[in-house]
Amino acid sequence: MRQAVLKSPRVIALEERPVPQPRAGEVLLRVRAALTCGTDLKTYRRGHPRLPAGPFGHECAGDVVAVGAGVEGVEPGGAVMLVPTAPCGQCAACRAGAENHCAHLFEDIVLGAYADYLLISPRVAARHLLPKSSHLTYIEAAFLEPLACVLHGWRRLALPAPSTVAVVGLGSIGLLQILTGRAMGHRMAAVGRRRERLRLAERLGAAPVEIEQGEVTAQVTAALGAPPDAVIEATGTAHIWERAPHWVRAGGRVLLFGGLAGGSRITFDAERLHYGEIDLISAFHYTPRDVADASAWLRDRRIDVRPIISDIRPLDDIVGVFAELDRGGPVKVALMPEAAEWC
Repeated sequence: MRQAVLKSPRVIALEERPVPQPRAGEVLLRVRAALTCGTDLKTYRRGHPRLPAGPFGHECAGDVVAVGAGVEGVEPGGAVMLVPTAPCGQCAACRAGAENHCAHLFEDIVLGAYADYLLISPRVAARHLLPKSSHLTYIEAAFLEPLACVLHGWRRLALPAPSTVAVVGLGSIGLLQILTGRAMGHRMAAVGRRRERLRLAERLGAAPVEIEQGEVTAQVTAALGAPPDAVIEATGTAHIWERAPHWVRAGGRVLLFGGLAGGSRITFDAERLHYGEIDLISAFHYTPRDVADASAWLRDRRIDVRPIISDIRPLDDIVGVFAELDRGGPVKVALMPEAAEWC
């Protein structure tokens, strides 16, 4: 089998490795589609505190090839989708209902989706390996993990509908935030730099705001008719984290969704936070509830994720694909071990 391996920052090798065999509790998946994402791009550029170098990729869908002893609920031949982690259910965080902070969350993580085959760990196989609806393509089903993260953020944001929301940053997560907000009944503005992405955001239902064409607060206010009730930061840059509280209305909320590099230090305007009563809200990962909700959203087609896919490429192109992503090229690429087409 082919396996993409991240050797070090900006160094990917596509290696030949033996096809793994599932042990007790494990499931062997034939990968049909794997998606690039902002987390993988950040890991490619600088490493990641939770994702080690090695087998690369974590958003995918595919077909069950074999199951280990004791596996229930899935059988060879079944089409499935997954997220790469699952909580233990026993630690203090899990007992408190904060499964995204499980003390053992990353001990059993499933990495290596950019490959022909992927071995699913026992905990993920038991809790977060879900059947794919027949009307969903594998590419759409592979959105399960990022959509679960986005829905977790919106649950943390807890906005009444209809509200006005500005999304800053138009990568795949920012665009997914726009689709989600629109489906929830909110009025959305999209703040970004690249005109092609602003045009895409507009097609998805958001009023476009070009960040370098004037004062952002005035532009967003003009686009939405008033300062927004909430701002979602989806760039993962310190400057935008610091500026976002100035773009929301007094009494509004800021969702800090895009993660920063470890050790980053942020300075906020205390006067703006205090006198403006601005709520700063963070969001990390997802819970089983978020995964179940994301599965239902995809199954019921509450949103159409297909416009977010910029390109479909064969797995053999992975080195070049990440070089293009590093230069700011496509938004999100589907890497296909087999035919490079929608499936």
